[in-house]
Formats: sequence, structure tokens, C-alpha cells
Amino acid sequence: MGTAAGTAFDTETLRRGIEGEDAATLLSLYTDDAEIRIIDRNTQPSHPKVLHGRHEIGDMLDDVYSRDMTHHLDQCVVQGDHVAFTESCRYADGVRVLANSMVSLRDGKIAEQILIQAWDE
Repeated sequence: MGTAAGTAFDTETLRRGIEGEDAATLLSLYTDDAEIRIIDRNTQPSHPKVLHGRHEIGDMLDDVYSRDMTHHLDQCVVQGDHVAFTESCRYADGVRVLANSMVSLRDGKIAEQILIQAWDE
């Protein structure tokens, strides 16, 4: 919770970004050259969707957080330069999404993220 000497991961910023549906706040947590690998039923482990850099990540965050749905940070664990968190979401029509992320940090910012997500069908 908070930061130490500007290098610790800011879990409260993560919570505010997710639950406040604020893509810009979330994007501030990423390094300029960050990479996200997304795995779900459409982009399976052998062929994940890979986003490179803040521009591509920002476009994805803008899309996700502009949808008619709610987001909640369920759990977040920080250990050294690694973070794991679970986010649960619900569309207005009741469809639920669950996403788990494993993150590697550089200087307190997200440098690499593996995002595994599943949703009601």
C-alpha cells in the first residue's frame, strides 16, 4: 500500500484505477516498454495476444474501461519485484469475467504482465 522511495508498486493506485474504471490511472503503472500477454479462449497459450508498449496497452485499457461493466480488485499480493492480482468484472447484462495477472516490476512499474481471463458464455 503506498510507495517506498518511489520504487515500490502502488497497490492503491491499482485499486483506484480498476475500481474507478480509470484507464489513465492504470496506464501510469506501466513502463514505456511494457508487454502484456493475454490468454483466454480466443488467444490460447500457444498463440497469446501480445501488447507492446504504453500505446497498445493504453488502447486496450481505454476499450475495457469504457464498457458498461463494473470492475473490482479482489486480491493483490506483492513480493519483491512481482505482483499477482485478481480482478472480477460484471457486464450490465450479468455476464461475469474473472482475470488473473502475474506481473514483473522494474523500478516499481509493470514491465511484463501475463493476463489470463475467462468469462461466462
